[in-house]
Amino acid sequence: MQPDGMSGISGSSFRGYVSETDLRLLRVFKAVADGGGFSAAEVHLGKSKSAISTDITDLERRLGVKLCQRGRSGFLLTAEGEHIRRAVDELVQDLDRFRDKVNRARQHLSGELSIYVTDNIVTHDQSPIVRAITAFARLHPHVFLTLVSAPASDVEQALLDGRANLGISIVARPVPNLDMLPLFEEINHLYCGAEHSLFAVPDEELTFERIADCRMVDVSAAGEAGFVEALRQKFQIAARSNSIDARVILLLSGEFLGFLPPPYARTWVERGQLRALMPSSITTTNVFYAIFNRAAPPSLIVDQFREILLSQYRLPRR
Repeated sequence: MQPDGMSGISGSSFRGYVSETDLRLLRVFKAVADGGGFSAAEVHLGKSKSAISTDITDLERRLGVKLCQRGRSGFLLTAEGEHIRRAVDELVQDLDRFRDKVNRARQHLSGELSIYVTDNIVTHDQSPIVRAITAFARLHPHVFLTLVSAPASDVEQALLDGRANLGISIVARPVPNLDMLPLFEEINHLYCGAEHSLFAVPDEELTFERIADCRMVDVSAAGEAGFVEALRQKFQIAARSNSIDARVILLLSGEFLGFLPPPYARTWVERGQLRALMPSSITTTNVFYAIFNRAAPPSLIVDQFREILLSQYRLPRR
């Protein structure tokens, strides 16, 4: 008797033996299913939509079942596709467990490590991160490293859905399935662009009340909770950005104030395009964490990188 939703898998192509080609096609399907369509998978896989479509068609032919509906109406998994997706998730976890057991048995690491970091973390004193990657790559040359820069919300989601093994980011709120280890703090100052009315105002004439009359880009939800709430009550929040690059564009327009980390803002400050306002009085602090999915299968690769990362930040090993 066949499981529900699997009645369509009766083609002669699939006999129960999973080849390397099958594994590759199943990983493509997982990326498409997890991303909700071909566009998201395009970025994750580094492949064109046409190539992904060909892979999905080959997998459907191999399994003898229709996995998804795709066209002008959008992307939707079929009932059989949902069932295969769950099976693929279990298969990937089983393969990861097997690889981890082999790694532990021989103490010779191979496999993949996917790290997601928040946008523009390179503007910070990030040498510990660089040193950690250097040390890990030299110790374990057979581990394939993927490093992705993304907004903080995407870092969190990548950890939850299994695309990332480790994240380094600010955190807006505690998430039950994520473990967080604090790495370093980021101080942010309030800036305006050269076209803004406050840009030429002398320091001694600037007041909190005068600044509060101006329109502002919303501050990150991952900042200090009390300060963020007070800021939103007293300032005119009139714009929002999903990345630090987008925030700078809004500030350079001359219409808004916004918070930036000084190392990132330095280039525009030196060019006379940005100015910090009352930097000794108006600041906010973000904490950057190393983040892990508590529900992820045990992994010696992740354990090794975490230990190296913490040692580079001179933090106690966990």
